[in-house]
Amino acid sequence: MTRWLALGAVALLGLPLEAAAQNIERGRLLYEKHCTGCHYERVHQRPRGTSEVQNITHLRQLVASRSTLTMTKYRFTAQDKEDVVQYLNASYYKFAK
Repeated sequence: MTRWLALGAVALLGLPLEAAAQNIERGRLLYEKHCTGCHYERVHQRPRGTSEVQNITHLRQLVASRSTLTMTKYRFTAQDKEDVVQYLNASYYKFAK
């Protein structure tokens, strides 16, 4: 069900659905491989009022700053970071673009 909601949210962005779904899936894979070594996804499930992340711009900033802290020392490209942002937003935050 969550995946379908994510795909529906992406469709509203005006992106081709298939390309947007691939970016979200790629973001999920990147997140699982490089980010879950330090924290679990439940950090993104905090209530809106207690979450550190308050909007899409802040989410982008946090992903960019924390992308350099991965245990794998993977060098994230700008597209990698945006794919992770899109995955996190579609799956958890649901901020307007």
